[in-house]
Order: sequence, then C-alpha cells, then structure tokens
Amino acid sequence: MMETVRACIEQHADASPDRPFLIAPDIGKTLSFAELKVAVDDVGRQLDQLDIAPGAKVAFLLNNGYWTLRLFLGVMASSRIIVPLNAVAGTVQLVHVLDHSDSEIVFVAPEYRDKLAEIMAQVERPIRVIEVSDDAGPEWQATGLSSSRSVNSPALPAPDDIALLLYTSGSTGLPKGAMISHRAVVNGGRNVTVGHQLTAADRALCVLPVYHINGAMVTVSAPLYSGGSVVMPRRFSAKDYWRLVAEYRCTWSSIVPTIIKYLLDRAAQEPYDFGNDERLAAFRFARSASAPLAAVTLGQWEQVFKLPMIETLGLTETAGTVSSNPLPPAPRKPGSVGLPYGNEIIIVDEHGQECPPQQVGELIIRGNNLLDYYYKNPQATESSLRAGWFFTGDLGMKDEDGYIFITGRSKELIIRGGENIAPREIDDVLYKHEAILEAAAVGVDDENYGQEVVACVVLRNGYECAEDELKEFCEKAVGSYKSPKIIYFMDDLPKGPSGKILRLQLPALIAKLHSGKT
Repeated sequence: MMETVRACIEQHADASPDRPFLIAPDIGKTLSFAELKVAVDDVGRQLDQLDIAPGAKVAFLLNNGYWTLRLFLGVMASSRIIVPLNAVAGTVQLVHVLDHSDSEIVFVAPEYRDKLAEIMAQVERPIRVIEVSDDAGPEWQATGLSSSRSVNSPALPAPDDIALLLYTSGSTGLPKGAMISHRAVVNGGRNVTVGHQLTAADRALCVLPVYHINGAMVTVSAPLYSGGSVVMPRRFSAKDYWRLVAEYRCTWSSIVPTIIKYLLDRAAQEPYDFGNDERLAAFRFARSASAPLAAVTLGQWEQVFKLPMIETLGLTETAGTVSSNPLPPAPRKPGSVGLPYGNEIIIVDEHGQECPPQQVGELIIRGNNLLDYYYKNPQATESSLRAGWFFTGDLGMKDEDGYIFITGRSKELIIRGGENIAPREIDDVLYKHEAILEAAAVGVDDENYGQEVVACVVLRNGYECAEDELKEFCEKAVGSYKSPKIIYFMDDLPKGPSGKILRLQLPALIAKLHSGKT
C-alpha cells in the first residue's frame, strides 16, 4: 500500500521502470520511474554526507525543473522535511520562513543568489547553502562529496512522518507553517487522481510553481500516485502553453484564473483550431483552483478552447484538493467548487451546527490529507484543528445536490451598515465586463457605515473603461447598496504564488493612493 512518497516511487519503479515520470522541456531531459528512484537515493546519500539527519528541514529557493523535482521528492523520500521557499515573496516573509522553519540547508538557483544573500544576512544562525543549476544540478563537487562514498542504508519514512513544511501565503501577516505528513501528501495525490479519473496514461502540464500547494500536490503528487507523467517547464509562459500541450501530448493541466485570462487574451494568435486540432486531441480537461473563477470566465474558456474547465477547491493545510466538479458527462455547476473527494466537508454555523442547504456558514473538513499541526504555533493549531476537523475560515454553502459554493473568507467579509456583503458577488459582476482582466472588491473604513465597498481592477490590454461606466454596470447587477462607491484602476493587483489575489492587502494600497504615496 502506498502511504509514503518513497513507497509511491518504489512501486512504480518496480512495476514500470521505463515509464517516464518527468519531462523537463527547457533542458530536453526525461526521468523515468527507475531513474527517479536512483535520483532520490542519490539525494539521500548526499544529505547523509552533509550530516543532514533524518527529520531535518531542507529548504529550496528554485524555479520548477528537472533538479528541483529531484530535490523536492528526494528530500521527502530520504526522511527529511522539504521546505519550499516562495520565490516571489517579499524579504520579510522569506526571512521569517527560513528562520522559523529551522532549515539546516538551502538549495538556491543562480538567479536567486543575491536574494538569498539578503535573506541570510538577517538570519542569525548558520545555514549551509548549495547552488543548483537546472542544467548541471547541485554543486555537490564544491562540497568535496561523492555519491560513491559508502554510507548507511537510507532511513525509510513512515506514513506519519512529516514530509513537507509549507507556509501559507501570509496575506494577513507572517505566514504559518503547515506540517504535512507522508500520508497526507500521498492522499492529496490520491484525491486528485480519483476526482479526475487519472490513470498511468495521463500526462500533466505543470505551469504552477512547486513551492505552492497546487503545483506540489496536484501536478506532482497526483502523477506520482497514479503512475502518470508530468511536463514541467521552469515557469509559465502564455505563448508556450499550447505548444507544450501539443508537443508532449499532455492530457490535463492545473491552472488559476489569472492564467486562464492570459490564455484567453492571446487565443486568437494561436496556430490551433481548438476543438478540431489533432495536435491537441489528447488534452481532456483543465482544472482551476487556488482562487475563485468567475462563471463568465469559465464560459469563455469552454467557448474558445472547446475543453471542459473543472473548478476545484484545495488548501495548503489539506495537501491540495478537497473537492472538485466531476468530469463530463456528470453535471458541473459554474461557480461551484464541486463535491468532496476523499474528504468529508460540512458547512457549520457559529455554534458548530451543520447548516441546511443554501445557508452560508464556515467550511470544515475531515480526511487523511489534513496537516498534522502548524509548526511552532500551538494557538493556530488549537483554533483550526478541533476534534479531527479543520476549520478553514472559508464561508460557503451547499445546494440541494451537495455541490459546494464558496462565498468568501470570513476575514474578507464586508460589513456595511450591519449587512454582510460577500466581495466575490461584486467580483463576479466586474468580471462580466469585457474590459476587466482582474477585479477585487474590498471593504474600507467608513464613518457612516462602518465599512464602505470599493473595488480595484486591472484592464485588459487594448481596452478602456471609465469608472462611472463600471459603477453603473455593477449597480444594475447588485444594486446601489452593494455596488462599489469608488473603483481604483491599477496596473496590477497583489497576488500570491498561485496567482490568487491577496484581497486583504488592498486597503493598505488604497490608503497609500489617498496619501499621495506610490
């Protein structure tokens, strides 16, 4: 039974040694399951020789790629704990993560060498640094080490051992570290496999960073569980997306709403006859997660690309996916994150009682893919993990068929004159306007109402739109009470590594605009 990362690798290496697991198009390399087993054993031996003991934390500051995935899986398979560092996070958050995690060693790409030096200068304890080039791999030779040196047999991880220490986005403060076991990692991959009916014949295109739960669990852990394969470029490129799908016969991909909009914006430039092009015939579906997907955007995707878009829900603390819309021909409901897969999900009121259909409450989740605890944060652990349930802080409801609809985060709720307003309701309206690329409504302090509704938007390239036009557009849909009183036009909105808009950072940006700061 596969309950650890190592067990997954060994089972597929024994059963299908020559089957490809990883394709790295940027450097033209492929890694079979047999080669993956050799690779993770080599990582384990090198860490032994560096005196990095089982259970120690190993961090990396890398883009996606061939060596990143070897390290990511090799650290876990050798009974260490991998600590991915968010390459686009600010220095304050990275200093906190590197120090708070107690990482003993960090692997860094050449392009992040200066960034890491700035971070390390603010961490008082010593941490070993090894540079990793995706073309040449880690600089093991610089350490004087050789993989041929005799070492002890590798420590075999147990299902309950921690495999992954992944930090939340920290949109409301310093990020929390979720301690995720091997069992949770494997079950995270299993949930995606079952929910999307994946087999060993499926091939994922991974364009989301492995330092985020979506990239790590959905498009790495799921193929690792199912015995499929993954195509992993260093980073997302809108102009390369469909070329990679066609060239490598990818069957599915996990993306986020921002990427969906980028792909739609350049669809007319693509040399493919979507829906009829044999080069894309293997591609079965795409899935959206990590941020709400407006129903109008989903409709545009399916109209333009002639492919199903599967809305899902996943969290860092649940090792990825907890619910998904089923694949066609089963019913999918736009705006819904679907049905639970591998988890129990219920909606509860403020007293912890389960809500009836159509009543908004907090989502709580139970399953084998939950985090064990927050690292060095017993208060957060106690408030979030209760009697085997994880209290997400997400607000939502179920319909009569059991489909889940997310209405927002409890901390993001706008309370205007005593009435609760879900910001996503306003977002969805704004996204229906053809000029809008990104949108986020938020509450700001107001003397008369407690909070007032405002919105921040980014326009699509080549489009123009006046504030009054957008405000009138919203008023027709949601009424004047919920409609934004001010709309701010911005070049970009703050986002986390998955592309999720960090709504709670917007009030501070708005305050800067009013104070004349840039």
